[in-house]
Amino acid sequence: MSKEFRNIYIASIILLIVFISGVFGFMSIENYTFTEAVYMTILTMSTVGFREVKPLSPHGMIFTVILIVTSLGLFGYFVTSITRIFIDGDYKKAIKSFYKTKKIKKLKNHIIVCGFGRNGKKAVSDLLEINKKVVVIDNNHKIISNNTNEQILKNKNLIVIHGDAANEETLIKANINNAKALLTTLPNDAENLLIVLTSKDINKNLKIISRVSDEHSFLKLKRAGADNVIMPDIVGGARMAKLITEPDIVEFLELIMLREGQDVNLEEISCDGLAACFVNSTIADLDIRKKTGANIIGLKLEDGTYLFNPNGDIELKKEDKLFVLGTVEQISKLKSLLESGRYFE
Repeated sequence: MSKEFRNIYIASIILLIVFISGVFGFMSIENYTFTEAVYMTILTMSTVGFREVKPLSPHGMIFTVILIVTSLGLFGYFVTSITRIFIDGDYKKAIKSFYKTKKIKKLKNHIIVCGFGRNGKKAVSDLLEINKKVVVIDNNHKIISNNTNEQILKNKNLIVIHGDAANEETLIKANINNAKALLTTLPNDAENLLIVLTSKDINKNLKIISRVSDEHSFLKLKRAGADNVIMPDIVGGARMAKLITEPDIVEFLELIMLREGQDVNLEEISCDGLAACFVNSTIADLDIRKKTGANIIGLKLEDGTYLFNPNGDIELKKEDKLFVLGTVEQISKLKSLLESGRYFE
């Protein structure tokens, strides 16, 4: 609630208290009936100027003067606060905030990104390119309102929250309980650590990826609950080395990543949704390449082991994950076939 809306709320409560006091005052001092007291209080507070219901006693006159003076000050404060809301445009901000909160509450499996600096902005941009719903949390208004971010901010899948990501209330406001993952990209390791601890405490099933600047903080973030910890300097150094030794491979992989969502996708498919008829079937039995055009280039087993270019005789379990390369249409067809059970029809 903004300052002006808070002022209106407080003024309304005080006006109600004054009104009730006026009613009881006229009833006790002048022996008015309840209806007469309400009528007289409204006339007095509004300073309309009609005649009294009954002639006032000296005590009643003093009470009326106090009621008029008090009401005038409060009405002036109340009207000024309302006027200021329309002049400053706070009512528009309140409406936007209401619809934003409503939109966030409806989100499911969205991704929360804490920090909108260089790393955070790049992560958000890539996620939006593949149509992921993203909630950004940052307490720096200047970074968010930067002119270079205008195009990203217009994306319908992006919602921005101004606040401290380490604050539990802010994370709950971002609907962390229904989120799929959280990325914390702040340059300060201590802040990232606090965000990881707070997030894991609220949603234990949340996948958390954290940035780290100091290699000594790596294990601390892992112990705090981060599933993956990324050090940009090491990643950047490794990429530079690969560009020297195997430049074409790096460029090929980058081409795949950059064109994701267009004519090629490298996607992870969980076997948890496999139709019953496919469980314990081998990769060769599925004949994915022939039936869909997609290629299985990797497999993650239940124990966390990764298999590259897996053999056709490997049986699939519900706990496994497939890494598939293909066009959007090919992967979409593969998902549909695996989940529907129509594969062998």
